Amino acid sequence: MNLTGEDVQDILRIIDGMEVDRLHLRTGRFELTLRRGDDGAWTQSTRTTAEPVRVDAPEAPAAQNGAAPEKRTEPAREGLTEVRTPLPGAFYRAPKPGAAPFVEPGDEVTGTTVVGIVETMKLMNSVYAGVSGTVADICLEDGDFAESGAVLMFVDTRAGGTP
Repeated sequence: MNLTGEDVQDILRIIDGMEVDRLHLRTGRFELTLRRGDDGAWTQSTRTTAEPVRVDAPEAPAAQNGAAPEKRTEPAREGLTEVRTPLPGAFYRAPKPGAAPFVEPGDEVTGTTVVGIVETMKLMNSVYAGVSGTVADICLEDGDFAESGAVLMFVDTRAGGTP
């Protein structure tokens, strides 16, 4: 079962009426933390808990019975690990306008490195690398809309860095 935007709004209305300042939810696919600030506004931190997708060889599109091959928003890249967004929304490379980006190509990251923010329903969600390695490429520009599961960047997790 997938939650809809309306489901999330219902959940927020329920917890808004409660005297709770923090909510932590963990499933097999993601971890969600909500915190209420002094002004009553909620901030959100989300990270995926599933293993990241590792691509070892490019996928060749295969048409079957004349059907069009499945579209990918970003082509697979041999030996690189995809960092994907867990939620749909606006992708921001920096913590605020005018600030330096969280990461640039060539930067070293670990599993807990914040690599961007996805704004969903006015909540800012931190996106973590999920792997250790070197940022090889960033696929979206600051402010671009990202569908849930979209590839944000590629990380080279092999020893020795980017090829």
